[in-house]
Amino acid sequence: MAFFTRSLSRSICRRAQQKSSPLTSLRWIQTQTSSETEDLHSQLKELIPEQQDRLKKLKSEHGKVQLGTITVDMVLGGMRGMTGLLWETSLLDPEEGIRFRGLSIPECQKLLPAARPGGEPLPEGLLWLLLTGKVPSKGQVDALSNELRARATVPDYVYKAIDALPITAHPMTQFASGVMALQVQSEFQQAYEKGIAKSKYWEPTYEDSLNLIARLPLVAAYVYRRIYKGGQSVPVDDSLDYGANFAQMLGFDDPVMHELMRLYVTIHSDHEGGNVSAHTGHLVASALSDPYLSFAAALNGLAGPLHGLANQEVLLWIKSVVDECGENITKEQLKDYVWKTLNSGKVVPGFGHGVLRKTDPRYTCQREFALKHLPNDPLFQLVSKLYEVVPPVLTQLGKVKNPWPNVDAHSGVLLNYFGLTEARYYTVLFGVSRSIGICSQLIWDRALGLPLERPKSVTMDWLENHCKKAGSS
Repeated sequence: MAFFTRSLSRSICRRAQQKSSPLTSLRWIQTQTSSETEDLHSQLKELIPEQQDRLKKLKSEHGKVQLGTITVDMVLGGMRGMTGLLWETSLLDPEEGIRFRGLSIPECQKLLPAARPGGEPLPEGLLWLLLTGKVPSKGQVDALSNELRARATVPDYVYKAIDALPITAHPMTQFASGVMALQVQSEFQQAYEKGIAKSKYWEPTYEDSLNLIARLPLVAAYVYRRIYKGGQSVPVDDSLDYGANFAQMLGFDDPVMHELMRLYVTIHSDHEGGNVSAHTGHLVASALSDPYLSFAAALNGLAGPLHGLANQEVLLWIKSVVDECGENITKEQLKDYVWKTLNSGKVVPGFGHGVLRKTDPRYTCQREFALKHLPNDPLFQLVSKLYEVVPPVLTQLGKVKNPWPNVDAHSGVLLNYFGLTEARYYTVLFGVSRSIGICSQLIWDRALGLPLERPKSVTMDWLENHCKKAGSS
């Protein structure tokens, strides 16, 4: 929930229960637009005391309120459906999808500043929104872009650390190694060693987080150019924003590709706190590990096939369909191929989600982008057919709670169209994007003084004995 006065908080609660409409969006931007005179750090400094008091009141007045029942299925099933984590920057509804500080993806596209009229939102604007709960002005976003560019300096030893790895190492391995090398300059670690007061933890965390967000595109682009382009780097362009600069450093100067990267980074930035990368970052940071260490751990979770690596798997699977059946495959042939995949014991990548029970709105906005910019692309048309074919098959299978496409079902096809064809690299793009959400929440973890995370674990013996006692009582 966004950071406003308590009276405004009540109005936000009412809004969250309503369907989105132009009128509610108008009320939102009227009440929550940032003050032009304040920079990001100043706004945070002003907001933190109020939110600290809010957390104390919540704990003192409602600390014993139960949030639900924990079942054996939850313990054995990856803690799904278990509420146990505070995550302020976004909230995921199973039916509606993600909201960033109360704003849906279409609302973010409408309200956040863009690089050009009617364009995709600038990631810097989302960073501002996640940190403050307020919609920034174009001037504030431009100032934040300038600040991030000024922070985007990477020491030479970071590149040398990456160069020490074989060029065949997975791009995520090289990327995570670069992040670990960046940690040498952690301001939080230096401040902690000097004895900084707990109430000030958020300030060096803020510095580390913005430095990390600013530097990641350079490290990520270096990895890409090292593996796929003979090591020839493309320098930062001081005239470009965060997303466009990232695309430019990768080697893509098409303005539409720049728009895609703005959209990509924005929609991949945050997805509540329970997913593997976000939870890992929060968990590691709860031990007071600095943002670099915490985010490097998050990246290693993101690299897993069941999380961020899925976007790589989707494009590879789609290309396998084309290789075997051709680009002009009929829906009936596609249905047979889907069943063939499922009957071989594999999943259809890009469909289903651990929380969502409807089509992922991140998929929808990418589909709209494709309809606008590449409606005749054969792979996009294949993705469109999959949207019609796969959900009924998965529903018929009877084992899938959500048969609908997720964010990964579409992103690879868009990137492939604009020339970024190296599927093994796609998770690095996801990692750069996810830094915005994880680091924003980490700053608030430190500002709110959230404690070391330490859930209770049990053995199967304990569960069996507990269930026997429960059954006999």
